[in-house]
Amino acid sequence: MSHDGVGLRAVMRSVAFLTAGALAVPALAACSADEEVAKPLAAQDIAPATRDRIADGGTLRWAVDAVPQTLNTFQADADAGTSRIAGAVLPSLYRLDSNGTPQLNPDYLESAKIVETEPKQVVLYKLNQQAVWSDGREIGAADFAAQWRALSGKDSAYWTARNAGYDRIEKIERGKSNLEVRVTFSRPYADWKSLFSPLYPKDVMGTADAFNDGARTKLQATAGPFTLQKIDHKSGEVLLARNPRWWGRPAKLSEIALIAVPRDKRAEALAGDKVDLAEIDPEEAGRITLAARETARLQGPGSALTPAKALRSWAVAHGSDAGAASDEIKARKKQRTVIATYARQQTSLRDFVVRKSLEPAYTQLALNGSEGPLADERVRRAVARAINRDELAKAVLGPLGLPAVPVGSHLALSGQPDYADNSGALGGQDTKEAQALLADAGWVPGGPVNEQQQQQKKDKDKAAGPEGKKADPTADSDDGTFIVGEDDKNGEADRDKKDPKDRAEKPGKNGKQHADDEAGKDVDGRQYAPRDNRQGGAPGAYAPKGTAAPAGAAAGALAKDGKALTLRFVLPSGPGSDALRTVADQISRMLERIGIRTETTKVPDDSYFKDHIASGQYDLALYSWPASAFPATDARPIYAKPVPAADGSLAIEQNYTRVGTDQVDQLFDQAIATLDEDESRSLVRKADARIWAAAGSIPLYQRPQLMATRLNLANAGAFGFQTPLYEDMGFLKKGAQGGTATEKDR
Repeated sequence: MSHDGVGLRAVMRSVAFLTAGALAVPALAACSADEEVAKPLAAQDIAPATRDRIADGGTLRWAVDAVPQTLNTFQADADAGTSRIAGAVLPSLYRLDSNGTPQLNPDYLESAKIVETEPKQVVLYKLNQQAVWSDGREIGAADFAAQWRALSGKDSAYWTARNAGYDRIEKIERGKSNLEVRVTFSRPYADWKSLFSPLYPKDVMGTADAFNDGARTKLQATAGPFTLQKIDHKSGEVLLARNPRWWGRPAKLSEIALIAVPRDKRAEALAGDKVDLAEIDPEEAGRITLAARETARLQGPGSALTPAKALRSWAVAHGSDAGAASDEIKARKKQRTVIATYARQQTSLRDFVVRKSLEPAYTQLALNGSEGPLADERVRRAVARAINRDELAKAVLGPLGLPAVPVGSHLALSGQPDYADNSGALGGQDTKEAQALLADAGWVPGGPVNEQQQQQKKDKDKAAGPEGKKADPTADSDDGTFIVGEDDKNGEADRDKKDPKDRAEKPGKNGKQHADDEAGKDVDGRQYAPRDNRQGGAPGAYAPKGTAAPAGAAAGALAKDGKALTLRFVLPSGPGSDALRTVADQISRMLERIGIRTETTKVPDDSYFKDHIASGQYDLALYSWPASAFPATDARPIYAKPVPAADGSLAIEQNYTRVGTDQVDQLFDQAIATLDEDESRSLVRKADARIWAAAGSIPLYQRPQLMATRLNLANAGAFGFQTPLYEDMGFLKKGAQGGTATEKDR
């Protein structure tokens, strides 16, 4: 997983409460299974074209973040590149349609269905009789059995990231013929369609050495429209070649080259004719849009931009309006070389169009509920009620022309069958309600602030070691720390560094479940009471409401027991995170209105998750989760209730907010074991409603998906939910329609 979204199944396989007392909580009703399913907020944008209009041959050069470190999607360091390669060269028994719903893949399966439920669940797969590995061997039961044994979790020699689903299989055997595979489950498993996608050959899964090491850099056999020809970490390139043994629709492209290009170098790579397809950030998208519009308006089709006109384009692209562009021109007349280079790049970028949709992933605000003020559910709920999610969605998606609709579920996105807007379980933006929740928790305006105690805390945090760069108070830097709300009068930021190094909590596997919650109750912040007395905690979290305090605190700021209500907001500082930082600034201002200060620290991307999110060194954070077609399986570790580990830390799996309840765990367990799809879907929606009520994470908006695509490239771009069809991608024949961008496309 990354802080800003990554590939779905690779991420999910490897690797973000109700108060029983004073608070009134809305009824946790879930939508009925027969309700109309919402459509995806944005359609995919891939320049669809029929195969007869696509030329035979050619190489598609596709920019990726990095050459993957492993080709095994079931290992912990698998990434989006791993999944992309697997999708082109390995069998997937099911693939997702435009609504994110799994559909049987006829290239590998004739049918797959549950044939028995008593005494055990049995699934019968009937394989496509033409399906063979690249070495000529038929795909069969031996491959299924080898993958099950490797991923079952019973053999610790296999370094697997997850075994969900495979641990429920009792046996796998050949059916009436070599084309039939019978899978018997020891326990019912609703998400059985998630298994064996991708499917690896028995040569990879058959031994621990092959699984752990062999499949990291090569695959002995493949079975997709493409084969793995070479992987070169030194040059940063992976080459996939058309599979001569492929029995399905022949691939139109001869080759697909996955080329590692840093995010901030992609516009340059596109203009330099080094790549044909690349995921880009809004700034690069703006450059491509301007290149097309400025060329058409100022010079006409086929003409190059002059340096002066390119500079005007540069000024507008970097936020200057037309009236201010002349000032930018005057200020930069001495930079002729830079301007000329920009002009050439803008001319080359006319050959591309921005394909845009919404990525099957959402950005959330995570609230660390393990300690400090946010261990109190009332404070978490107050934070959530102070935030206007509509405004945040508009700020990110509105300028891109994408639907600015907040996400209403933790477990699915609009268009997926499991989606239902359950945000009502928490409630929308309401300043008065947020303030009432804080007052109920004992945080009062103008409360006492023990400055000596605060300074001692800061000194101790500094001594613990640096987590980010200390900001120069005179510099406009993306690194360092500043405090929103420190000065109530002028809003200036306090740049003092704050780097807490509390005891880290490590992710781990769930142990034995805690006792069931009492009926109608979830676990609140008091589940972490033993931790509240540590440095940085919130002793007295249940002090009497409205406790009087001496004067001296900033007007409007909240405090209790001598401490101001200040939350650590940790963000990544690298390129591509501008949108997150913009959203964080808006959230900080929203919280300031109810008296909550935020102390923001921006840290390097490579330490963001490892040193901060996974270890619990934050109060507030922004990162993304991919949506899943199988939320009962894939989302459970994200929201599982943390349990004590043997070393005294919390085993949190992927629940980086450390907020969970027994009821949510039980609903997931019931959904996984329910073979009735409607009933399972209802249980998932109920689980989501309770996750909302616990206020550990607040879904904000679906991530934008912006793809720079060569104008004559078809069936590729912003895929949305749908699994890419690699065999249909290609370049249009000369004279074929469909590759020219319209004004709407741009």
